Amino acid sequence: MRRRSVRNGMRLVMAALILIVLASFYHVQLSDLLSLSSTAESRLYSLGMFWAAAIGGYGVVVMAFGLVLSPLKNDTKIRLLPIVLGVFAMIILFFYLFSSSIEAPTRDEQRRVRPGETITI
Repeated sequence: MRRRSVRNGMRLVMAALILIVLASFYHVQLSDLLSLSSTAESRLYSLGMFWAAAIGGYGVVVMAFGLVLSPLKNDTKIRLLPIVLGVFAMIILFFYLFSSSIEAPTRDEQRRVRPGETITI
């Protein structure tokens, strides 16, 4: 196992997870920060997902080749545990944000008109 390649592949997978979290859950805040229109916001989301898939796929290929290739002399000093913990932390963060987004109301449902209230236009 070539640990350097496995570590670099896992770094790419973690970068893809970060892109997925940003594009999935924070695209509204990013578009507000960059003053983007709604069409540019949807493009930001789609490009974020595309690049996350591309980077994650490349990371998986690099990691697979690292598992198959024979180790080098200086691979014994490389630690994989910190990056594995980082990937697991990103996965846990994704599922936490996903479960909390299901329970959170959308923008349109945040303030509903109660029975008896009137709307002034």
